[in-house]
Amino acid sequence: MSQVILTFQLQKEKEDAVASICKSLGIKLLGVPVKDYTQKLGYLAGVKGFSREKAVYDVTSFPTEMLVFSGMDSNQVDVFLAEYKKTGLPVIGLKAVVTPHNVFWTATELFRELMKEHLAFH
Repeated sequence: MSQVILTFQLQKEKEDAVASICKSLGIKLLGVPVKDYTQKLGYLAGVKGFSREKAVYDVTSFPTEMLVFSGMDSNQVDVFLAEYKKTGLPVIGLKAVVTPHNVFWTATELFRELMKEHLAFH
């Protein structure tokens, strides 16, 4: 499986920094459009066996930014995050790794779960 980072609602400066880091580390970057927020993470990340679902996203964009890592182990994620930290840009609060458990979730379902966790810890 290839290394992929999915981005959701990143501000331009952060998107540019993430793109630069991805390029230097050989990671594929995919900015997910709002119309695809109802697609399963497996499809968005290019996991074999997933195809586009006939679903319509009828809500506006997420109210905050989110990064989703796929095909990367914890060391690779740590390297990416260390490189991002060096940019001095504000932290992207919602982050997740595609797992066997959440690969079947839609981006919207993942966002809701991450927001619950984020609010519980802050």
